[in-house]
Amino acid sequence: MSSEILPNLASAPDDIVVVRDLTKHFTLYNAPSDRLLHMLMPKRVYPRFEALKGISFTVKRGETVGIIGRNGAGKSTLLQLITGVAPPSSGTLQVKGRVAALLELGAGFEPDFTGRENIVLNGTILGLTGGELKERMDAIIAFSELAEFIDRPVRTYSTGMFMRLAFSVAAHVDADLLIIDEALSVGDARFMQKCMRYLHAFKQRGSILFVSHDLGAVTGLCDRAIWLEQGMVRSEGTPVRVCEQYVAALFDDKQTEAPKPAAIERPRKAAKSIGDTTVLFDSESTTQETLTTCSAFNAAASSFGSGGAKIVDTGLFDPVDGHRLDRVVEGQEVDLRIAVTAEVDVARPIFGFYIKDRLGQLLLGDNTYRDHYPQVSIPKGEGAAARFRFKWPALVRGSYTLTVAIAEGTMEDHIQRHWMHDAVLFEVLATSATLSLVGLNFSLVAVDRIPAP
Repeated sequence: MSSEILPNLASAPDDIVVVRDLTKHFTLYNAPSDRLLHMLMPKRVYPRFEALKGISFTVKRGETVGIIGRNGAGKSTLLQLITGVAPPSSGTLQVKGRVAALLELGAGFEPDFTGRENIVLNGTILGLTGGELKERMDAIIAFSELAEFIDRPVRTYSTGMFMRLAFSVAAHVDADLLIIDEALSVGDARFMQKCMRYLHAFKQRGSILFVSHDLGAVTGLCDRAIWLEQGMVRSEGTPVRVCEQYVAALFDDKQTEAPKPAAIERPRKAAKSIGDTTVLFDSESTTQETLTTCSAFNAAASSFGSGGAKIVDTGLFDPVDGHRLDRVVEGQEVDLRIAVTAEVDVARPIFGFYIKDRLGQLLLGDNTYRDHYPQVSIPKGEGAAARFRFKWPALVRGSYTLTVAIAEGTMEDHIQRHWMHDAVLFEVLATSATLSLVGLNFSLVAVDRIPAP
Protein backbone atom coordinates (compact mmCIF):
# COMPACT_ATOMS: atom_id res chain seq x y z
CA MET A 1 0.00 0.00 0.00
CA SER A 2 1.31 3.43 -0.82
CA SER A 3 -0.15 6.89 -0.57
CA GLU A 4 0.83 10.01 -2.44
CA ILE A 5 -1.00 13.32 -2.49
CA LEU A 6 0.47 16.27 -4.39
CA PRO A 7 3.59 14.43 -5.63
CA ASN A 8 5.34 17.71 -6.41
CA LEU A 9 5.65 18.45 -2.69
CA ALA A 10 9.26 19.44 -2.00
CA SER A 11 11.06 17.04 0.33
CA ALA A 12 14.55 15.86 1.22
CA PRO A 13 15.76 12.65 -0.49
CA ASP A 14 15.63 10.68 2.78
CA ASP A 15 12.16 11.88 3.80
CA ILE A 16 9.69 9.00 3.59
CA VAL A 17 6.70 10.90 5.05
CA VAL A 18 6.15 14.63 4.56
CA VAL A 19 3.13 16.35 6.15
CA ARG A 20 2.46 20.06 5.68
CA ASP A 21 -0.50 21.99 7.16
CA LEU A 22 -2.65 18.86 7.12
CA THR A 23 -6.27 19.23 8.24
CA LYS A 24 -9.17 16.82 8.51
CA HIS A 25 -12.72 17.64 9.49
CA PHE A 26 -15.80 15.47 9.76
CA THR A 27 -19.33 16.72 9.10
CA LEU A 28 -21.70 15.82 11.92
CA TYR A 29 -25.12 14.57 10.90
CA ASN A 30 -28.06 14.04 13.25
CA ALA A 31 -29.50 11.24 11.10
CA PRO A 32 -28.33 9.11 8.12
CA SER A 33 -30.85 10.91 5.90
CA ASP A 34 -28.98 14.18 6.53
CA ARG A 35 -26.02 12.81 4.61
CA LEU A 36 -28.13 12.30 1.47
CA LEU A 37 -29.78 15.69 1.99
CA HIS A 38 -26.35 17.31 2.16
CA MET A 39 -25.38 15.71 -1.15
CA LEU A 40 -28.50 17.14 -2.79
CA MET A 41 -28.07 20.55 -1.13
CA PRO A 42 -24.30 21.02 -0.68
CA LYS A 43 -24.68 24.65 0.48
CA ARG A 44 -26.62 23.57 3.52
CA VAL A 45 -24.52 24.08 6.69
CA TYR A 46 -23.92 21.29 9.19
CA PRO A 47 -21.71 21.32 12.29
CA ARG A 48 -18.16 20.04 11.82
CA PHE A 49 -15.59 18.35 14.03
CA GLU A 50 -11.97 19.40 13.40
CA ALA A 51 -9.94 16.24 14.01
CA LEU A 52 -6.64 17.68 12.67
CA LYS A 53 -5.81 21.38 12.54
CA GLY A 54 -2.87 22.15 10.26
CA ILE A 55 -0.19 19.77 11.53
CA SER A 56 3.27 19.47 9.93
CA PHE A 57 6.16 17.03 10.39
CA THR A 58 8.46 14.67 8.46
CA VAL A 59 9.66 11.11 8.99
CA LYS A 60 13.06 10.18 7.59
CA ARG A 61 13.99 6.80 6.19
CA GLY A 62 15.12 4.50 8.98
CA GLU A 63 13.56 6.68 11.70
CA THR A 64 11.06 5.47 14.31
CA VAL A 65 8.59 8.14 15.40
CA GLY A 66 6.17 7.71 18.30
CA ILE A 67 2.85 9.55 18.38
CA ILE A 68 1.28 10.11 21.79
CA GLY A 69 -1.77 11.97 23.05
CA ARG A 70 -5.06 11.51 24.79
CA ASN A 71 -8.07 9.79 23.26
CA GLY A 72 -9.57 12.09 20.63
CA ALA A 73 -6.31 13.97 20.02
CA GLY A 74 -6.26 12.96 16.33
CA LYS A 75 -3.68 10.14 16.38
CA SER A 76 -5.72 7.48 14.61
CA THR A 77 -7.14 10.02 12.14
CA LEU A 78 -3.61 11.02 11.18
CA LEU A 79 -2.64 7.41 10.51
CA GLN A 80 -5.74 6.88 8.40
CA LEU A 81 -4.70 9.80 6.19
CA ILE A 82 -1.12 8.54 5.88
CA THR A 83 -2.29 5.06 4.86
CA GLY A 84 -4.82 6.43 2.38
CA VAL A 85 -7.84 5.05 4.25
CA ALA A 86 -9.32 8.57 4.35
CA PRO A 87 -8.54 11.73 2.34
CA PRO A 88 -7.39 14.96 4.02
CA SER A 89 -9.63 18.02 4.00
CA SER A 90 -6.71 20.29 3.12
CA GLY A 91 -2.93 20.47 3.31
CA THR A 92 -0.30 18.35 1.65
CA LEU A 93 0.86 14.80 2.31
CA GLN A 94 3.46 12.60 0.63
CA VAL A 95 4.37 9.01 1.48
CA LYS A 96 7.13 7.24 -0.43
CA GLY A 97 7.29 3.46 -0.81
CA ARG A 98 5.17 0.57 0.41
CA VAL A 99 3.22 0.98 3.65
CA ALA A 100 2.16 -1.83 6.00
CA ALA A 101 -0.33 -0.79 8.66
CA LEU A 102 -1.87 -2.27 11.79
CA LEU A 103 -4.54 0.35 12.44
CA GLU A 104 -6.93 -1.74 14.53
CA LEU A 105 -7.49 -5.39 15.32
CA GLY A 106 -9.46 -7.12 12.57
CA ALA A 107 -9.06 -4.34 10.00
CA GLY A 108 -8.76 -5.89 6.55
CA PHE A 109 -9.99 -9.31 7.74
CA GLU A 110 -13.19 -11.13 6.79
CA PRO A 111 -14.64 -12.91 9.87
CA ASP A 112 -16.04 -15.89 7.95
CA PHE A 113 -12.79 -16.51 6.05
CA THR A 114 -10.18 -18.84 7.50
CA GLY A 115 -6.86 -17.54 8.76
CA ARG A 116 -5.17 -18.75 5.57
CA GLU A 117 -7.75 -17.02 3.35
CA ASN A 118 -7.38 -13.82 5.36
CA ILE A 119 -3.62 -13.91 4.87
CA VAL A 120 -4.29 -13.79 1.13
CA LEU A 121 -6.90 -11.05 1.53
CA ASN A 122 -4.88 -8.86 3.89
CA GLY A 123 -1.62 -9.45 2.02
CA THR A 124 -3.28 -8.40 -1.25
CA ILE A 125 -4.56 -5.21 0.40
CA LEU A 126 -1.00 -4.50 1.57
CA GLY A 127 0.34 -4.90 -1.98
CA LEU A 128 1.68 -8.47 -2.15
CA THR A 129 1.22 -10.34 -5.43
CA GLY A 130 -0.20 -13.83 -5.68
CA GLY A 131 3.26 -15.27 -6.22
CA GLU A 132 4.70 -13.43 -3.22
CA LEU A 133 1.84 -14.64 -1.02
CA LYS A 134 2.32 -18.24 -2.08
CA GLU A 135 6.07 -17.97 -1.47
CA ARG A 136 5.66 -16.40 2.01
CA MET A 137 2.57 -18.27 3.26
CA ASP A 138 4.50 -20.84 5.33
CA ALA A 139 6.72 -18.16 6.89
CA ILE A 140 3.70 -16.02 7.82
CA ILE A 141 1.94 -18.98 9.47
CA ALA A 142 5.11 -20.00 11.32
CA PHE A 143 5.64 -16.46 12.63
CA SER A 144 2.03 -16.26 13.86
CA GLU A 145 2.31 -19.62 15.71
CA LEU A 146 -1.29 -20.34 14.64
CA ALA A 147 -0.72 -23.44 12.50
CA GLU A 148 -3.39 -25.54 14.25
CA PHE A 149 -5.98 -22.75 13.88
CA ILE A 150 -5.01 -21.39 10.45
CA ASP A 151 -7.82 -23.18 8.58
CA ARG A 152 -10.55 -22.10 11.00
CA PRO A 153 -12.73 -18.98 10.52
CA VAL A 154 -11.12 -15.98 12.18
CA ARG A 155 -14.42 -15.13 13.94
CA THR A 156 -13.42 -17.96 16.30
CA TYR A 157 -10.09 -16.25 17.10
CA SER A 158 -9.36 -14.37 20.30
CA THR A 159 -8.11 -10.77 20.12
CA GLY A 160 -4.60 -12.02 20.78
CA MET A 161 -4.82 -14.44 17.85
CA PHE A 162 -6.12 -11.63 15.63
CA MET A 163 -3.07 -9.55 16.54
CA ARG A 164 -0.71 -12.46 15.83
CA LEU A 165 -2.16 -12.99 12.36
CA ALA A 166 -2.26 -9.28 11.45
CA PHE A 167 1.26 -8.60 12.68
CA SER A 168 2.61 -11.68 10.93
CA VAL A 169 1.24 -10.55 7.57
CA ALA A 170 2.59 -7.00 8.05
CA ALA A 171 5.99 -8.41 9.02
CA HIS A 172 6.32 -10.16 5.64
CA VAL A 173 5.31 -7.30 3.34
CA ASP A 174 8.82 -5.83 2.82
CA ALA A 175 7.42 -2.41 3.68
CA ASP A 176 9.30 0.86 3.66
CA LEU A 177 7.01 2.26 6.36
CA LEU A 178 5.37 0.26 9.15
CA ILE A 179 2.45 1.89 10.99
CA ILE A 180 1.22 0.48 14.31
CA ASP A 181 -1.78 1.87 16.20
CA GLU A 182 -1.99 0.24 19.66
CA ALA A 183 -2.03 -3.21 18.01
CA LEU A 184 0.60 -4.55 20.44
CA SER A 185 -1.53 -3.91 23.51
CA VAL A 186 -2.92 -7.45 23.35
CA GLY A 187 -1.24 -10.84 23.17
CA ASP A 188 0.92 -12.88 25.48
CA ALA A 189 4.36 -11.82 26.67
CA ARG A 190 6.30 -14.28 24.52
CA PHE A 191 4.70 -13.13 21.26
CA MET A 192 5.09 -9.51 22.36
CA GLN A 193 8.80 -10.17 22.74
CA LYS A 194 8.92 -11.64 19.23
CA CYS A 195 7.16 -8.56 17.84
CA MET A 196 9.55 -6.19 19.62
CA ARG A 197 12.57 -8.11 18.30
CA TYR A 198 11.13 -7.80 14.79
CA LEU A 199 10.55 -4.06 15.24
CA HIS A 200 14.12 -3.49 16.46
CA ALA A 201 15.40 -5.40 13.40
CA PHE A 202 13.03 -3.51 11.07
CA LYS A 203 14.44 -0.21 12.35
CA GLN A 204 17.71 -1.06 10.59
CA ARG A 205 16.04 -0.91 7.15
CA GLY A 206 12.69 0.89 7.38
CA SER A 207 10.70 3.62 9.12
CA ILE A 208 8.06 3.12 11.82
CA LEU A 209 5.16 5.27 12.99
CA PHE A 210 4.15 3.97 16.41
CA VAL A 211 1.01 5.16 18.21
CA SER A 212 0.70 4.06 21.81
CA HIS A 213 -0.43 5.10 25.27
CA ASP A 214 2.44 3.00 26.66
CA LEU A 215 5.09 5.68 27.24
CA GLY A 216 7.67 3.03 28.16
CA ALA A 217 7.28 1.51 24.70
CA VAL A 218 7.62 4.92 23.06
CA THR A 219 10.79 5.84 24.94
CA GLY A 220 12.27 2.37 24.46
CA LEU A 221 11.56 1.99 20.74
CA CYS A 222 11.36 5.44 19.17
CA ASP A 223 13.98 7.95 18.01
CA ARG A 224 11.57 10.89 18.16
CA ALA A 225 8.09 11.57 19.57
CA ILE A 226 5.21 13.82 18.55
CA TRP A 227 2.56 14.84 21.08
CA LEU A 228 -0.85 15.60 19.57
CA GLU A 229 -3.37 17.62 21.56
CA GLN A 230 -6.81 18.56 20.18
CA GLY A 231 -5.71 17.96 16.60
CA MET A 232 -2.50 20.01 16.81
CA VAL A 233 1.18 19.25 17.45
CA ARG A 234 1.75 20.27 21.07
CA SER A 235 5.41 19.16 21.22
CA GLU A 236 8.00 17.31 19.14
CA GLY A 237 11.47 16.10 20.08
CA THR A 238 13.27 13.32 21.92
CA PRO A 239 10.90 10.67 23.31
CA VAL A 240 11.98 11.19 26.92
CA ARG A 241 11.47 14.97 26.83
CA VAL A 242 8.12 14.82 25.01
CA CYS A 243 6.78 12.05 27.28
CA GLU A 244 7.84 14.03 30.36
CA GLN A 245 5.94 17.08 29.05
CA TYR A 246 2.89 14.93 28.31
CA VAL A 247 2.84 13.36 31.78
CA ALA A 248 3.30 16.80 33.40
CA ALA A 249 0.29 18.11 31.45
CA LEU A 250 -1.83 15.15 32.54
CA PHE A 251 -1.02 15.88 36.19
CA ASP A 252 -1.67 19.59 35.73
CA ASP A 253 -5.12 18.79 34.33
CA LYS A 254 -5.88 16.52 37.26
CA GLN A 255 -5.03 19.34 39.66
CA THR A 256 -7.66 21.59 38.02
CA GLU A 257 -10.45 19.02 38.03
CA ALA A 258 -13.42 19.50 40.34
CA PRO A 259 -12.82 18.14 43.85
CA LYS A 260 -13.79 14.51 44.21
CA PRO A 261 -15.74 13.09 47.14
CA ALA A 262 -13.50 12.39 50.10
CA ALA A 263 -12.07 8.90 50.11
CA ILE A 264 -13.05 6.54 52.85
CA GLU A 265 -10.36 6.64 55.52
CA ARG A 266 -8.92 3.23 56.27
CA PRO A 267 -7.33 2.58 59.64
CA ARG A 268 -3.59 3.17 59.58
CA LYS A 269 -0.88 1.56 61.62
CA ALA A 270 0.64 3.76 64.27
CA ALA A 271 4.09 5.13 63.45
CA LYS A 272 6.94 4.38 65.83
CA SER A 273 8.87 7.33 67.21
CA ILE A 274 12.45 6.98 68.38
CA GLY A 275 13.81 10.31 69.51
CA ASP A 276 13.67 12.68 66.53
CA THR A 277 12.98 9.83 64.09
CA THR A 278 9.51 8.71 63.02
CA VAL A 279 9.60 5.21 61.50
CA LEU A 280 6.87 4.90 58.88
CA PHE A 281 7.58 1.21 58.33
CA ASP A 282 10.49 -1.19 58.53
CA SER A 283 11.24 -4.76 57.54
CA GLU A 284 10.06 -6.08 60.92
CA SER A 285 6.65 -4.39 60.87
CA THR A 286 5.88 -4.63 57.14
CA THR A 287 3.75 -7.57 56.00
CA GLN A 288 2.94 -6.36 52.47
CA GLU A 289 2.10 -9.29 50.20
CA THR A 290 4.16 -9.69 47.04
CA LEU A 291 4.05 -12.49 44.52
CA THR A 292 5.70 -13.45 41.23
CA THR A 293 4.74 -16.68 39.48
CA CYS A 294 7.28 -18.58 37.36
CA SER A 295 6.37 -20.74 34.37
CA ALA A 296 8.04 -24.03 33.50
CA PHE A 297 11.07 -24.06 31.20
CA ASN A 298 9.98 -23.69 27.56
CA ALA A 299 12.23 -26.07 25.64
CA ALA A 300 10.61 -24.97 22.36
CA ALA A 301 11.39 -21.28 22.87
CA SER A 302 12.79 -19.28 19.94
CA SER A 303 16.55 -19.71 19.80
CA PHE A 304 19.68 -19.40 17.67
CA GLY A 305 23.38 -20.26 17.85
CA SER A 306 26.19 -22.13 16.16
CA GLY A 307 25.58 -25.32 18.15
CA GLY A 308 28.07 -27.38 20.11
CA ALA A 309 26.26 -26.78 23.40
CA LYS A 310 22.56 -26.85 24.24
CA ILE A 311 20.54 -25.28 27.06
CA VAL A 312 18.42 -28.06 28.57
CA ASP A 313 16.89 -26.27 31.56
CA THR A 314 16.64 -22.91 33.29
CA GLY A 315 14.54 -21.26 35.98
CA LEU A 316 14.53 -20.15 39.60
CA PHE A 317 15.50 -22.65 42.30
CA ASP A 318 15.63 -22.71 46.10
CA PRO A 319 19.25 -22.18 47.23
CA VAL A 320 18.79 -24.53 50.23
CA ASP A 321 17.15 -27.68 48.91
CA GLY A 322 17.49 -27.04 45.15
CA HIS A 323 13.84 -27.52 44.21
CA ARG A 324 12.34 -25.51 41.34
CA LEU A 325 10.34 -22.47 42.39
CA ASP A 326 6.99 -21.76 40.75
CA ARG A 327 6.51 -18.58 42.79
CA VAL A 328 8.74 -16.13 44.63
CA VAL A 329 8.31 -13.00 46.74
CA GLU A 330 10.35 -9.81 46.82
CA GLY A 331 13.58 -10.12 48.76
CA GLN A 332 13.54 -13.93 48.61
CA GLU A 333 16.96 -15.37 47.86
CA VAL A 334 16.88 -17.46 44.69
CA ASP A 335 19.27 -19.35 42.44
CA LEU A 336 18.80 -18.57 38.75
CA ARG A 337 20.09 -21.77 37.17
CA ILE A 338 21.14 -22.43 33.56
CA ALA A 339 21.89 -26.09 32.70
CA VAL A 340 23.58 -27.14 29.45
CA THR A 341 24.95 -30.22 27.75
CA ALA A 342 28.11 -30.06 25.63
CA GLU A 343 28.09 -31.62 22.16
CA VAL A 344 31.73 -30.62 21.63
CA ASP A 345 34.51 -29.72 24.05
CA VAL A 346 33.61 -26.25 25.35
CA ALA A 347 36.88 -24.90 26.73
CA ARG A 348 35.78 -21.49 27.98
CA PRO A 349 32.01 -21.40 28.53
CA ILE A 350 30.15 -18.19 29.36
CA PHE A 351 26.66 -18.53 30.88
CA GLY A 352 24.47 -15.44 30.75
CA PHE A 353 20.92 -14.21 31.26
CA TYR A 354 18.61 -11.22 30.81
CA ILE A 355 15.26 -10.48 32.45
CA LYS A 356 13.16 -8.34 30.10
CA ASP A 357 9.80 -6.64 30.40
CA ARG A 358 6.96 -7.28 27.96
CA LEU A 359 8.37 -4.68 25.54
CA GLY A 360 11.77 -6.35 25.40
CA GLN A 361 13.53 -3.73 27.52
CA LEU A 362 16.50 -5.21 29.39
CA LEU A 363 16.00 -4.75 33.13
CA LEU A 364 18.47 -7.15 34.74
CA GLY A 365 21.22 -9.43 33.55
CA ASP A 366 24.73 -10.77 33.99
CA ASN A 367 27.06 -13.57 32.95
CA THR A 368 29.75 -15.78 34.43
CA TYR A 369 32.69 -14.14 32.67
CA ARG A 370 35.02 -12.22 34.96
CA ASP A 371 38.42 -10.80 34.06
CA HIS A 372 41.33 -12.57 35.79
CA TYR A 373 39.11 -15.46 36.96
CA PRO A 374 39.23 -18.97 35.45
CA GLN A 375 36.51 -20.50 33.29
CA VAL A 376 35.38 -24.07 33.90
CA SER A 377 35.55 -26.23 30.75
CA ILE A 378 32.80 -28.70 29.76
CA PRO A 379 34.01 -31.89 28.05
CA LYS A 380 32.06 -33.27 25.11
CA GLY A 381 29.08 -35.35 26.23
CA GLU A 382 28.96 -33.90 29.74
CA GLY A 383 26.77 -31.25 31.33
CA ALA A 384 27.17 -28.24 33.57
CA ALA A 385 24.93 -25.73 35.32
CA ALA A 386 25.63 -22.13 36.31
CA ARG A 387 23.91 -20.58 39.32
CA PHE A 388 23.36 -16.86 39.95
CA ARG A 389 22.24 -16.24 43.54
CA PHE A 390 20.47 -12.97 44.35
CA LYS A 391 17.43 -11.54 46.12
CA TRP A 392 14.39 -11.32 43.88
CA PRO A 393 13.78 -7.64 43.02
CA ALA A 394 10.62 -5.57 43.27
CA LEU A 395 9.12 -5.41 39.77
CA VAL A 396 5.94 -3.58 38.78
CA ARG A 397 2.90 -5.71 37.93
CA GLY A 398 3.09 -7.31 34.51
CA SER A 399 4.75 -9.96 32.39
CA TYR A 400 8.50 -10.58 32.20
CA THR A 401 10.63 -13.13 30.39
CA LEU A 402 13.97 -14.79 30.98
CA THR A 403 16.45 -14.99 28.10
CA VAL A 404 19.47 -17.28 28.62
CA ALA A 405 22.60 -18.11 26.63
CA ILE A 406 25.73 -20.24 26.55
CA ALA A 407 28.74 -18.87 24.66
CA GLU A 408 32.42 -19.81 24.42
CA GLY A 409 35.41 -17.49 24.55
CA THR A 410 35.76 -14.02 26.05
CA MET A 411 33.51 -10.97 26.15
CA GLU A 412 35.46 -9.44 23.25
CA ASP A 413 35.77 -12.61 21.15
CA HIS A 414 33.28 -15.45 21.58
CA ILE A 415 31.08 -17.98 19.79
CA GLN A 416 27.36 -17.93 20.62
CA ARG A 417 26.64 -21.64 21.12
CA HIS A 418 22.97 -21.42 22.11
CA TRP A 419 20.75 -18.41 22.86
CA MET A 420 17.14 -18.91 23.99
CA HIS A 421 14.62 -16.07 23.97
CA ASP A 422 11.83 -16.12 26.56
CA ALA A 423 12.72 -19.48 28.09
CA VAL A 424 10.71 -18.74 31.26
CA LEU A 425 7.75 -16.40 31.80
CA PHE A 426 7.30 -14.43 35.04
CA GLU A 427 4.00 -12.82 36.08
CA VAL A 428 4.22 -10.21 38.84
CA LEU A 429 0.82 -10.33 40.55
CA ALA A 430 1.47 -8.33 43.73
CA THR A 431 4.33 -5.92 44.32
CA SER A 432 5.60 -3.02 46.38
CA ALA A 433 6.96 -1.29 43.24
CA THR A 434 4.61 1.44 42.02
CA LEU A 435 6.68 4.30 40.62
CA SER A 436 9.30 2.61 38.45
CA LEU A 437 9.99 -0.54 36.46
CA VAL A 438 12.22 -1.93 39.20
CA GLY A 439 11.54 -0.98 42.79
CA LEU A 440 13.85 -1.03 45.79
CA ASN A 441 13.44 -3.43 48.70
CA PHE A 442 13.51 -0.92 51.53
CA SER A 443 14.38 -2.24 54.97
CA LEU A 444 13.44 1.10 56.53
CA VAL A 445 11.43 4.20 55.63
CA ALA A 446 11.63 6.97 58.24
CA VAL A 447 11.44 10.74 58.67
CA ASP A 448 14.12 12.43 60.78
CA ARG A 449 13.31 15.71 62.51
CA ILE A 450 16.13 18.27 62.08
CA PRO A 451 16.30 20.84 64.89
CA ALA A 452 16.25 24.47 63.82
CA PRO A 453 19.73 26.03 63.78
